[in-house]
Amino acid sequence: MSTPLTNKTALITGGSKGIGAATSLLLARSGANVVINYSSDSLAADALVKTIGSDRALAIKGDAGSIPAIEHMVSETVKRFGKIDILIPCAGMLLMKDLEHTSEEDFDGIMRLNVKGPYFLAQKAAPHMSSGSRIVLISTSQCTASTVTPAYLLYNATKGAIEQMTRVMSKDLAAKGICVNAVAPGPTGTDLFYKGKTEQVLKMIAGFSPMGRIGKPEEIAEAIVWLGGGHSSWVSGQILRANGGMA
Repeated sequence: MSTPLTNKTALITGGSKGIGAATSLLLARSGANVVINYSSDSLAADALVKTIGSDRALAIKGDAGSIPAIEHMVSETVKRFGKIDILIPCAGMLLMKDLEHTSEEDFDGIMRLNVKGPYFLAQKAAPHMSSGSRIVLISTSQCTASTVTPAYLLYNATKGAIEQMTRVMSKDLAAKGICVNAVAPGPTGTDLFYKGKTEQVLKMIAGFSPMGRIGKPEEIAEAIVWLGGGHSSWVSGQILRANGGMA
């Protein structure tokens, strides 16, 4: 029995952990071939490939903020599966820096991975994407949350760029029949998110949502995969805020 994404090929950066890993697994369960880019931890990426099956999954190590690495992952994806139907630039970093404490090194580093990477990944992948393909970028609900603190200034600057990229790139690629959207998660219970947080802090964060809890990686993956699939053909240039009503 075919599944919704049978014969589709997805390339996802940062696809071996957290929201990326949940998305990789859901893409595979939906029938897609999945190319999983990772930065350093081969064990996590290889475990995902084993779970999905090496006939339908490929792990590629590479710096998602480097144009040569981006060109390599795109070429390897096309070499293995012949095309790209779904592009998900999920790799990113979070630096908590207000205006006073941001260094030039901080600024350049986060812009390189969070903005330059997705921009040029889309540029290099688009020639291999046909009508009906999807690009799903990753923003954050902190862009609109009233609870945002000054420490999110640098990070939100990168995600503001992602939201404008989504809005304008959707117009740029519309002639090719490619839809471009973004998912903006709220607080999500990944291992990285939980690291170093006390129960008191976690309870406070959960209280930001009217549902009174923290989101699950699988719930964000569902939003990403929906935008990456065939049922979102009239949705483009939009930001889907998956945050349980927080913002």
